[in-house]
Amino acid sequence: MLDDFFKFAERGTTLGTEARAGLTTFMVMAYIIFLNGNIIAKPLGLDPVAVAAGTALIAGIMTIAMGLVANYPFALAAGLGINAIVAFSLTGQGLDAKGAMGVIVLEGVAITVLVAIGLREAIMNAVPLALKRSIGVGIGLFILFIGFANGGLIVSNCAPDSATLGFCDGTLVTMSFPTQPGQFVFLLGLVITFVLYARRIKAALVISIFLTTIIAILAGVQKVDTTNIIAPVSFSTLGLGLQDPFQAFAKLGALTAVLTIFAIMLSDFFDTMGTVTGIAAEAGLAREDGSVPGIGRVLIVDSVAAIAGGLGGVSSNTTYIESAAGVAEGGRTGFASVVTGVLFLLAIFLSPIAGLIPSQATAPALVLVGYLMFTLVKDIPVADIEDGLPALLTMILMPLTYDITVGIGAGFISWVLLKVVRGKMSQVHPLMWVVSLAFLIYFANTWIQSAVLK
Repeated sequence: MLDDFFKFAERGTTLGTEARAGLTTFMVMAYIIFLNGNIIAKPLGLDPVAVAAGTALIAGIMTIAMGLVANYPFALAAGLGINAIVAFSLTGQGLDAKGAMGVIVLEGVAITVLVAIGLREAIMNAVPLALKRSIGVGIGLFILFIGFANGGLIVSNCAPDSATLGFCDGTLVTMSFPTQPGQFVFLLGLVITFVLYARRIKAALVISIFLTTIIAILAGVQKVDTTNIIAPVSFSTLGLGLQDPFQAFAKLGALTAVLTIFAIMLSDFFDTMGTVTGIAAEAGLAREDGSVPGIGRVLIVDSVAAIAGGLGGVSSNTTYIESAAGVAEGGRTGFASVVTGVLFLLAIFLSPIAGLIPSQATAPALVLVGYLMFTLVKDIPVADIEDGLPALLTMILMPLTYDITVGIGAGFISWVLLKVVRGKMSQVHPLMWVVSLAFLIYFANTWIQSAVLK
């Protein structure tokens, strides 16, 4: 029955492989349960435990929905980047928790409408193949960069004030020569991961994460708290997004509120596009032109997840690039997502156990996954400036800015520009014009708001 529903045989996978893939994705993503609370709880005046419980609950429900509705190994959770916008940008504009989550609900509704009328899928299908592949490569480099940063080997080289002034004493980032136990644990985990994968050991990523976690505990890098096996659960954040959804219009004015919602929507829109196309290509589930079969079902779940995140008071939920870890472990169907989702639901009550896995244990897996996604670069015609230059901007700006949307926007705008200056405007799909203009507005959002307010 499971084989028929999830198409195991058709996609060349098995129940055991999918279960391992789901476990791998969960272990790589579990950090968001705790990290999301660290980011949004204090600025919004929320209970960190309630944020953690709500984060796990919404992630679990929406990831299971992705598996059952779309049958893809994609997991969802509160989106990094958007939660920072909620915590700092929206509160900085005078919104409280109810107003900030209301903005997320409205943004989710707007994206859902775009999916319902087919515009979101149409835009994804209008994107040139070279840009689709470069998005996958860029996400791979982004994941790899996150892995080294989480492992403690790559650190900022800027003083807090010098970074805001646009200069640093030396490089923007630098390698931190290993001196701390956590850094050595990461390096050892990296060796274990590479060896297991190179030897084609099944469940290589799962095994490496478990082994590195044990090493981290033995080295004293990860503390084990045996006094609090069952975490107290609170769901006080649920319903926040419905309590004052139009506060932004009352406090910011209609134009500023619309531009704010538009900026968040654009970020959510293209983060998902990049993630889905990149990971589907890595899994061998995309067509030759880079499009993803049944993408409409993926997008509707992802869009509803944005609304759910706002309603749950934990920020917009979106498809995670860490899903690539499960794909690297062999995940090809939605059953992997169901496993990941169930583990998220269990983590509501067993959060201390999920918290036993340190970042040094999952970082090596991210580095390997980054490499696997980087291999898509071989299919990009980089020697052709019309495709190669936009692809380069897309790939490099994602890790440099820590923002998938910035990379995609730069790639889109430059691709259209090069087509125009070479007299090939007829090759530009009408939707590419629309999206590129939207990105120009997105990049100029701060200037537009300041100009209008003056």
